[in-house]
Amino acid sequence: MWRQLFIQIVNALSNHDECFQIRYDVDGRMGLSPLQKCTTTICILAYRSPADCVDEYVIIDECIATQCLQKFVRGVNEILGQEYLRRPNNNDINFPLHIGDAQGFPGVLGSIDCMHWE
Repeated sequence: MWRQLFIQIVNALSNHDECFQIRYDVDGRMGLSPLQKCTTTICILAYRSPADCVDEYVIIDECIATQCLQKFVRGVNEILGQEYLRRPNNNDINFPLHIGDAQGFPGVLGSIDCMHWE
């Protein structure tokens, strides 16, 4: 489920902003892919790391990483904000409760150990 959401975000951003499209330099060499740019951004957000510390995952310039971060946040808000960045409704709450009950963990809404399902 999480992989599908990540791929949905990558595809939506690559269709929304040219920053997340593959570009070629004057020698015809391919630049960073949308997956690389989104992975970098997710690492910056998840680990609260500075933009110049994500070189371990993707070799990317700090300026490009910062630009991707800004465009990622703006793009996700514009494209997916209505669907994902809203207050949960009853269906949003009942689904994980139902999954928890089925797995023998009743009433575990919000427990990070029990909130990952596919």
